[in-house]
Amino acid sequence: MIRRKRIWFLCALILTSVLSARAQDVVDPDIIRPSGVNGPVRKAKAVTQKNSDDDADSDAPKAKKKSKSSHTRSHRARAKSTEDSDTIAAPTEFTPDGIPKTSAASVMVVDASSGRILYEKNADQVRQAASTQKLLTALIVAETGFLDRPVTVQASDAMCDPVKLGIRAGETYQRMDLLRALLVKSPNDVARCLARDNAGSIDAFAQIMNRRAVQLGAVHSHFLNPNGLPLPGQYSSARDLAIIARAAYANPTIRSIVCLPQLVFRYANGRTRELENTNKLLRRLPYCNGMKTGYTDGAGKCLIASGTRPGKDVIVVVLGDSSGRVWRDASALLSWGLLL
Repeated sequence: MIRRKRIWFLCALILTSVLSARAQDVVDPDIIRPSGVNGPVRKAKAVTQKNSDDDADSDAPKAKKKSKSSHTRSHRARAKSTEDSDTIAAPTEFTPDGIPKTSAASVMVVDASSGRILYEKNADQVRQAASTQKLLTALIVAETGFLDRPVTVQASDAMCDPVKLGIRAGETYQRMDLLRALLVKSPNDVARCLARDNAGSIDAFAQIMNRRAVQLGAVHSHFLNPNGLPLPGQYSSARDLAIIARAAYANPTIRSIVCLPQLVFRYANGRTRELENTNKLLRRLPYCNGMKTGYTDGAGKCLIASGTRPGKDVIVVVLGDSSGRVWRDASALLSWGLLL
């Protein structure tokens, strides 16, 4: 009798091990993979610095290296603090007209289809755009086409601290894979790589950016680089960014990327890394379908968010906000605009 019980116990143990192994190999069907990537993907260790809000746009100096244990504890504490401030939603206040009040310096809410202005606040104030201007970079790359063609990384592409994806000189990637990484994770080295590949140099691409912005009607902006890191003389406004965002929203390639909650990027050496979209509203609001985050010390927290419901599409631009308010402000404006 005892021997029979032992046999049953061993069989149950083996069955549990098999089921556990199979569970570890389950692949998320919602994750977008680059061409040629199959099977399970494990999150790779980040190769560059990342700020507490998981946005690849900061121009803050790198912190001094700490011991592993203290760094881990500090990181966990910061992550928990950030998560708490972002997820505990305080009641939104409204104006007498029923419009959500925001702490952002500049705001623009427009109908994505018609361009009709639904609400504006300091919309023409000259401000840094941070990585929200990568929408224009992506639009130019998407409109140029040939997205299946290879791009070879050059050493100059990595000259853009602090946060990068970690692509290296001599490596070759498909344009489409780089474009997806740019819009989902916002790495600055990828922006430089795509810009240099498109125009031959960063300066030449900046000229294309300014020319395309004027063509769209964004005539009060001036761009000097493709990634939005601060430079004297580079600026935009909430109104101009709303114009650029509408053009990007109308582009089917960009539209298919900015809605992705995550994707898998495959490095040239075969290593894969799961990239989570910096736009947290994609995971919080079922009607949000894009678009782009941004942050530098000078720009503050910036967000261009898009949303849709049957018969209506709305784009919200929020510039110069705080970490604790940007998500709440944008989500309140997006909900309000879609219900008008």
